[in-house]
Amino acid sequence: MAVPALSGVLVLVVGGCVCVAWAARGGPRWARAVAAVTLAAGELLRSSKGSGRRAGGQGDTGD
Repeated sequence: MAVPALSGVLVLVVGGCVCVAWAARGGPRWARAVAAVTLAAGELLRSSKGSGRRAGGQGDTGD
């Protein structure tokens, strides 16, 4: 059950990335809409993931 679900998510992510690249080159309106949704979802994930990790002021030192 987990493998088909993760495969579906992977297909959606790859499709979103393709639409972002296509929209950057002046693709059709629907591709620009999908790209906007993809970029907004990425920003939401980035902000929700980053806020919990940086709250204590300790980050990855890179060592």
